[in-house]
Amino acid sequence: MALRLRKAISGAIYVLSSATGIVAFLYPFFGLANEGASAGQVHGQDAPLLTVALIGLSLVALLIEVQGQTISAKTVAMLGILIAITSVLRFIEIAIPMPGGFSPIFAPIILVGYVFGGQFGFLMGAFTLLASGLVTGGVGPWLPYQMLAAGWVGLTAGMVSAIIPPRTNNRRVEDRIVLILSVLGFIWGLLYGAIMNIYFWPYAMGPSAQTWTRGIGLGETLSRYVAFYLVTSLGWDLARSIGNVVLVLVLGVPVIRALTRFRRRFHFEVQAIDG
Repeated sequence: MALRLRKAISGAIYVLSSATGIVAFLYPFFGLANEGASAGQVHGQDAPLLTVALIGLSLVALLIEVQGQTISAKTVAMLGILIAITSVLRFIEIAIPMPGGFSPIFAPIILVGYVFGGQFGFLMGAFTLLASGLVTGGVGPWLPYQMLAAGWVGLTAGMVSAIIPPRTNNRRVEDRIVLILSVLGFIWGLLYGAIMNIYFWPYAMGPSAQTWTRGIGLGETLSRYVAFYLVTSLGWDLARSIGNVVLVLVLGVPVIRALTRFRRRFHFEVQAIDG
């Protein structure tokens, strides 16, 4: 019973984190932000609270899982190493100019989320963006929103593993898994940019057919956003999508094999003994 309770509490924390993020992205559309303010001004007020809430909830969830579920101290250490390695990859974006929105960090998040599950993947995505923001100087009111979006990348990768568990003894299955994950990477290359645009789009200036104004309906809002996205972001995000596909196809099989061996070696469950 205690184990089931811990699982339920841990899952509820991740749901609460995602729900908090959704509210944070969407609340300007409900007239809850200062009219006439810029995105930086509005999110400069809510970003610190959102960052603290996100980090706090993630750490509580991790602590609960370490106490009684399937994550050992060595697995937590592995998470820290993976976050550090993936964070360093962001230096590539600075040192070597990349096309469009290409970034090498999303493929590792997807692969880790697939092997270790959605909750682990959420932590991997969120803390990778936090750590990489700190080491590259990319800290600003946009950071907690990036953490949430990257966390959702890892979370959805874990959902794939719930359908097709990781296997390292069947190359045909491995190839199918990598293909599915590459498609997921392509989708998230576009979706990540589409989500992050919502961070500033309610405050953007430009042609009325592409900007949001208070009082328009849902249909008109979606129509204007699609027009805005196609004009400003699609080409940029396509580079990210193609980069994700290439990296997942190249790294997928060896990385999944290595991570799966590690997960099997240090996986355990705490079970209560009656009497």
